[in-house]
Amino acid sequence: GATPPCADAFVAAGIARAVIAIEDPDPRVNGAGIARLKSAGIAVELGVGAEEAAELNAGFFHRIKTGRPLLTLKCATTLDGRIATHRGDSQWITGETARAWVHGMRARHDAIMIGIGTALADDPLLTCRLPGLEAASPVRIVVDGRLRLSLTSQLVRGARAIPTWLVTRTGGDAQRADAYRQAGVEVIELPADTGDQPPIGRILAECGRRGLTRILVEGGSHLTAACFAADVVDRIAWFRAPSVTGGDGVPVAQPFGVDRLADMRRYERIAVRPVGQDILETYRRRD
Repeated sequence: GATPPCADAFVAAGIARAVIAIEDPDPRVNGAGIARLKSAGIAVELGVGAEEAAELNAGFFHRIKTGRPLLTLKCATTLDGRIATHRGDSQWITGETARAWVHGMRARHDAIMIGIGTALADDPLLTCRLPGLEAASPVRIVVDGRLRLSLTSQLVRGARAIPTWLVTRTGGDAQRADAYRQAGVEVIELPADTGDQPPIGRILAECGRRGLTRILVEGGSHLTAACFAADVVDRIAWFRAPSVTGGDGVPVAQPFGVDRLADMRRYERIAVRPVGQDILETYRRRD
């Protein structure tokens, strides 16, 4: 609603032919622009580059159809699926090339989401630090049901420069929530049906309502398990380092209630590529 319809501009320009890759699924405009072009006598060819256009707009299309952003889970693990040792040592499992790749992924997403455990353990910046792309750092989201995020953390200290959201349950410590707000953090309070954290589905619906189309989840294991349990993981970017820690390391996901193989979350692998000494496997939800 911020700009006039493109179709009107094309008609006014007097073009003879329009090549359109894919229709807009937004019910407010779906098909209206094409009909306007045809009614003006403009030849319309639809479907050229449709697959590429669908990928380019995947986040927007997903939000329009489901009400929530497209969610990509990023994992950086050992060969045996561990994200840290049993003492919590996790920096760094993957190499510099893989970490730079992740910064590029951040620049292509609207937001990065982590759980409070990761925020406390790593005190991350969650920014894009590739030369020339620093301004592309997305919204930073921390799921923190009990408002445990340190007020001196890098996330809070940088909240005035980079949008930072803290998602918590309603009815928490109002004085502490106000302290975050004074530091520039946007505190989003949502109902928690059980436990401390609002359900991930409710969180994603709120993110969609706020206009986010692509979210990159960077852990930790509890948030990852919540995403799998709610079946909202649309894509996976899994970095595997050529190393092994053993079964006492922290798993990529905590238990989330799979009792039978029929209940497993299933994906199809769409790419495998070397990234330095590591391997990146990319998956998408199996339809």
